Amino acid sequence: MRIGLLSDTHGWLDPRIRDHFAECDEIWHAGDIGSKVLTEELAEWKPLRAVHGNIDGMDLRKEFPEDQRFMLGGVRVRMTHIGGRPPRYDRNVIEGLRADPPDLFICGHSHICSVQFDPKLDLLYMNPGAAGRHGWHKVRTVLRFTLELGKIKDLEVIELGPRSTLDPTRDRGIPSG
Repeated sequence: MRIGLLSDTHGWLDPRIRDHFAECDEIWHAGDIGSKVLTEELAEWKPLRAVHGNIDGMDLRKEFPEDQRFMLGGVRVRMTHIGGRPPRYDRNVIEGLRADPPDLFICGHSHICSVQFDPKLDLLYMNPGAAGRHGWHKVRTVLRFTLELGKIKDLEVIELGPRSTLDPTRDRGIPSG
């Protein structure tokens, strides 16, 4: 299974993401979606799994949980928006990670792209960074990877460009609401 992973779109979807995720089997969004229109667009491209983030309204909170746990391609996955990072996980997730560690722990929120193995919990941590225009991040990023026979492989960090150099007349994306 080929996965396209993004987070922190804050209601804006770079149209180039569609090309980057064209060969993916599913799209996962790690919260701070920002717009129902955005999730509808993503779901038209590929099957969508998502969690809501702290800026998401009730419409998105009703549709997407705060936390998702599932198995795909032989990999146990947990995805939430606010999760911290190794070894400083958020207090709301650390006990669950210790009690039942997934193979892959995904979160967003920080706007910092990071992938690292946590040897203490024996899990791979992924944060795709921010794909949207809002926030203090300098470069917009998404991740692409494969889940196969219990392995996470072929990981790619895709840089969408600097957040500060977007041309509003050209880079319209999908507007919120």
